[in-house]
Amino acid sequence: MQHLVNGISLGSLYALIAIGYTMVYGILRLINFAHGDIVMMAAYFAYFGIAAFHVPWYITVVVVVALTALMGAGIEKVAYRPLRDAPKTSILISAIGVSYLLENLANYLFSGVPKAFPAIGGLADNIVIGGVSVQMVSLLTPVIVVLLVLGLMFIINKTKLGMAMRAVSKDYEIARVMGIKIDNVISYTFMIGSGLAAIGAILWGAKYPQVQPMMGVMPGLKCFIAAVIGGIGNIGGAMLGGFILGLGEILLVAIAPDLTGYRDAFAFIFLIIVLLAKPTGILGEKVTEKV
Repeated sequence: MQHLVNGISLGSLYALIAIGYTMVYGILRLINFAHGDIVMMAAYFAYFGIAAFHVPWYITVVVVVALTALMGAGIEKVAYRPLRDAPKTSILISAIGVSYLLENLANYLFSGVPKAFPAIGGLADNIVIGGVSVQMVSLLTPVIVVLLVLGLMFIINKTKLGMAMRAVSKDYEIARVMGIKIDNVISYTFMIGSGLAAIGAILWGAKYPQVQPMMGVMPGLKCFIAAVIGGIGNIGGAMLGGFILGLGEILLVAIAPDLTGYRDAFAFIFLIIVLLAKPTGILGEKVTEKV
């Protein structure tokens, strides 16, 4: 039961961060490889807000989400918008460049020495349920993620912004002709994805309390894998891929402790198996590239 709770908690974190990848890809057909480093920057924002400036954690959370959302919109405006009509390779190189920029900027500003993520509320407390000891954050994370995804689905399906997002995802040139301000829609998409990443960073820091410049690399890569496994561009697929990946990693360690050192390899092996069986992912649909 303890491994199951940990697997669901980790899968929820993967799903929350993977949604940022899948939202951007769904609209721009762009893999935002800097997304994992946005998670890292959000973790640093939270660390300095609570540990350095002693701002109450509930205020810090709001400020961190707002700052990270603005940072996501700023990255889109500076690094991606000027290349929107450029070849996909150019945008991909720009995304990788932003990723390295954030990593090296964090290393320069904050040093490479790991910092202890501060305690937030009672998230780090252990509670015992039926003889199983689990962290409060492991229990709350799936609930928080489900509520956030329900809110996101409401925005996408029931609001004008969501309608515009769906229109741009189908064909942003036609959407522009119909009067939709696609620059604003894309900025809001980056803001929402980055805001969700900020919440994921805070929950990640509460579960794994260490902050350092490279902390977003492997989680970001795994969340991208989760999005691809579920069907990138599909929010439900991102959630499914996250849960599958998180549960698979934890249960692998539980069933075969000798393979603990290979838990990262499991993600890549599973990705290869899924893509061989279904190249578009579990819930993905076949997309015809426009010429």
